[in-house]
Amino acid sequence: MKQPLLALTLCVASATTVFGQGQTLSGQVLDSAGKPVIGATVVEKGTNNGTATDNAGRFTLKTRTASPRLQISSIGYGSQEVAATGGEVSVRLSDSSTSLGDVQVVGSRSQNRSVTDSPSPVDIIDLREVTTKTGQLDVNQLLQFVAPSFNSNRQTGSDGADHVDPASLRGLGPDQTLVLVNGKRQHQSALVNLFGSRGRGNTGTDLNVIPAASIERIEILRDGAAAQYGSDAIAGVINIVLKSSVNELTASANYGAYDAKYRRDDQKFDGGNLNANVNYGLGLGERGSFVNATLDFNQRQHTQRANVPAPDGLARREYGDPKVQNLSAYLNSKFALSERSHIYVFGGANKRTGDAYAWTRFADDDRNVPAIYPNGFDPIITSDIWDASAVVGLRTKLGEWDLDLSNNFGSNRFEYGVENSLNASLGAASPTSFNAGGFQLQQDVVSLGLTRNYKTVLNGLNVAAGAEFRREWYSLFAGEEASYRNYDPNLSGGSQGFPGYQPSDAIKADRDNVGAYVDAELSVTPQWLLAAALRYEHYTDFGSTLNYKASTRYNLTEFLTLRGTYSTGFRAPSLAQINFNSTFTNFIGGDPVEVLLARNNSAVTQKLGVPALKQETSNSANLGLTSRIGSSLSLTVDGYYIKVKDRVVLTSQFSADDPVIGPDLTALNVDQAQFFANAVDTRSLGLDVVLNHTAKLGEGRLNSSVAANINQLKIDRVQTSGRLAGREDDFFGPREQAFVKASAPPSKINLTFDYQLGRFSTLLRFVRFDKVRLVDFDGNDMNYEARVTTDLTLSYALTDHLQFSVGSTNLFNRYPTFFNPNNTETGGAWDPVQMGSNGRFYFAKLQARF
Repeated sequence: MKQPLLALTLCVASATTVFGQGQTLSGQVLDSAGKPVIGATVVEKGTNNGTATDNAGRFTLKTRTASPRLQISSIGYGSQEVAATGGEVSVRLSDSSTSLGDVQVVGSRSQNRSVTDSPSPVDIIDLREVTTKTGQLDVNQLLQFVAPSFNSNRQTGSDGADHVDPASLRGLGPDQTLVLVNGKRQHQSALVNLFGSRGRGNTGTDLNVIPAASIERIEILRDGAAAQYGSDAIAGVINIVLKSSVNELTASANYGAYDAKYRRDDQKFDGGNLNANVNYGLGLGERGSFVNATLDFNQRQHTQRANVPAPDGLARREYGDPKVQNLSAYLNSKFALSERSHIYVFGGANKRTGDAYAWTRFADDDRNVPAIYPNGFDPIITSDIWDASAVVGLRTKLGEWDLDLSNNFGSNRFEYGVENSLNASLGAASPTSFNAGGFQLQQDVVSLGLTRNYKTVLNGLNVAAGAEFRREWYSLFAGEEASYRNYDPNLSGGSQGFPGYQPSDAIKADRDNVGAYVDAELSVTPQWLLAAALRYEHYTDFGSTLNYKASTRYNLTEFLTLRGTYSTGFRAPSLAQINFNSTFTNFIGGDPVEVLLARNNSAVTQKLGVPALKQETSNSANLGLTSRIGSSLSLTVDGYYIKVKDRVVLTSQFSADDPVIGPDLTALNVDQAQFFANAVDTRSLGLDVVLNHTAKLGEGRLNSSVAANINQLKIDRVQTSGRLAGREDDFFGPREQAFVKASAPPSKINLTFDYQLGRFSTLLRFVRFDKVRLVDFDGNDMNYEARVTTDLTLSYALTDHLQFSVGSTNLFNRYPTFFNPNNTETGGAWDPVQMGSNGRFYFAKLQARF
C-alpha cells in the first residue's frame, strides 16, 4: 500500500511545483468561415487543466507549465495543437477531416472529404471522452451505451458466447458488420454463436481484444459498403483508429462492482471489475515518426443471479456473468523514410481466460455420479483464447498518386476446458476436469491501393483503385478422449456441461479470395457531390460476386445538406459456418437433450438435400439530411432500407422421431440435429437521428445530445430445399425467427448531458431499451418490456495531472422482465437482452496524464 501512496504524493508534489511556472492566456477560436466556435474545449497538453470558449468563441486559461501547448477541439471540427508563448492566441478550426495523419475516415478514400459533408452517415466517437466519463470498460459495452445503432448483449449460459460478446449494427447479424483497424480488415473470431438472443448461428469480430486505452476514436459507417471494403459490410463498417499521440503518458486504474440484490448468500456486491492500463507515445525525429504503445489488464469476477423471484423457482444453482481475465498489448507506429514515404506497423496480442457456469446437474440426475458429487454439481466451462494481429505497410508517392501497400495477418484461437465435471459413463473412476478441444481461425491479407485527386476536374475529382488477396484458414481440433467418449451405452457419455469435440468433428479447411475495386468522388459544383464504387471478388469455395455503390450529397443552404446512397452487397459464409460440426447438450424445458450440429456437407445434410452454403446478398438505400447551425447545434437524420437475401442461419432442431432423418439421428445416439443453411430473406426499415448541442451555462459548458435508432426487421421468406421442401415451420420456426428479430429491437434512444465547470464535470445519461419479443420452448410469447437505465458520473481534477471519477451505471437498479427459468434459453430468469441483467454498477477511477 505504501508504494501507491508514495507515487500519488510525488504526482501531487510535482503538479504543485510547476503550478507557479504558468501564465494566463487568452484567445479566440473561430471556424473556417471566421465565425466563433462556441463551447470549444481548450486543454493544456499533458494535464487536466482546461476551459471552454464562450458565446464569442473566447477563452481565458491560467496554464500550469512553463512552455504550454494547447489542444483545441470541438464536435464536428478537426482538433489543433498550438504552442502558447504568451499574449493573444487565435485559432481557426477546419471541418473534421477524413484525413487525420495517415488514416482516413471510413466511407471515403478522398483526402479532402469531411465528416459533415460525407454522402454516408458516419459517427465519430472520441474514446478519450467516453472512457473518462463512463463506467463501461470494454469496447463492446462502451459502444452499447453511446451508439444507438450498435447492439451488444453480454451472454450467460451460452457456452463460448459467454466469453466473446456478439455485437451488431442496425439489428443485423454480428457477421454482417465489417471491422477495420486503422482502415485494415480485422480478422473474425473463430467462435460460432450457438445460443442466446443475439448472434445465433453467426460468427463475428471480437472487439474486446483491442483495449479501449489504445484507441483514439471509433468511426461507425452506418451504410452498406461491400462495394468499397468487401465482404461483411452489409450493415456498415466499424473502423477503430489507434492512438498516435506522442510525448504524453496516460494511465488509469478503475474498479467497480454490482449491487448483488439476487444472491442466495449475504454478499452485498459481486462481479468486481478491475482495469488498469498505461499508454505512451514516443516521437522519433522531425518527420512525424512515432511509436505509441498500450498495455491493458482487465479482470471481471462472476456475478450470481440464480436466486431471483422468478415464476416456478430454480432451474440452476449458479447463474450469472462469467469470470474473465484479459491481458492486452497494442502498438501503433510510423517510420518516415523520406518526405514522401513512410512505413507503418501496428497490431497487438490479447490473452483471455475465463470460466462460465453451465447448467446444474442435481443430486438425483442420471448424469451425476453421487460417489463424486453427493449433492450434485455445477460444471464450469473454461476458455483459453489467444488473439493476435500484425499489419506492416508502406505509404509513398508515385508521381501524383498515393500508394498504400500492406500485409495484414490475424489469428484467433479458442480452446475449451471443463472443470467441476465428470463423464458419467466412467462412473466413480471419472476425472473431474477435461480438455474439450477447440478451433482456430487465421487470415492473411495483402492489399494494394492507389489514390489521386484531380483538383482541376470541375470542383475536384478523387479516384481510387486497388486489389486485395486474402487467404483464410480454419481448424477444429478434438478434445481428450474422456471428454467425448461414451464408455457405457446405458449412461451419458462425455464431459458434463460441454462434451468435447470428437475426432470425427476435427477438420482443417482454407480458401482464397481475390478482389479488385475502383471508386471515384466528383465535386460537380461546390454544393454537389457524386460518388460511385465498383468491386469484384472471387472466392475459391463458392465463386464470384460483383457489387456497386452510388452516392450523392447536395448542400441546399449553408446550414442544410441532403445525402443519399444506394448499394448492393454480399457476405461470404464464414469458414466456421461451412465446417463447424459438434454434438452438445442443450436444455429444453429444463431437460437435457443431445443435439448434433451437422456441418454443411455432412451425411445428414446431404440426405436432406441441403445445398452448399453460398454468399448472402443485399440491396440497401440511405436517405438523410445534415444540418449545422453555427458551432453549437448539429442534427443528422438518416432513413435506411436493407434487404438481405439468402441469410445464413442456424435452423430449428429436428428430433429423432422425424420421418426423414429420425433413424439417422438414433444411429448417431443424438436426440436432435440442426445445421446451417441459406434459409431466410429479411427486410429492415429504420431511422437514425443524432442531435448535438453545446452551450455556455454559467461559468461552465453543457454538451447535450439525443441519439436514437428506430428499426423494424421483417422476415420475408423462409426457403426450404430437398426433402424438407414445404416444411418451413420445421426448418426455421417461430422460435428461431424470434431470435433473429430480437437482434433488431424497435428502438434505442440515448439522452446525454455532459457539464464541465472548472475542475468539476458531471455526466448524466438516460438510455431507453425498447421491448423485445422471444418465444419459449412451448411456443408461448416472452415479451421483455421496455426499460430506461440511468447513468451518472462525477469527476474532479485533483491536480493538473490527476482526475478522480465516481459514478453508477443503471443507477436505479433496473432489471429485465422476469420469466420462468425453465423456459428461457439460459436457464435464468431472463434471456440475454440489451440492457443486461446484473443491475446497478458502482465504479471509481483514477486517471493520470503527463
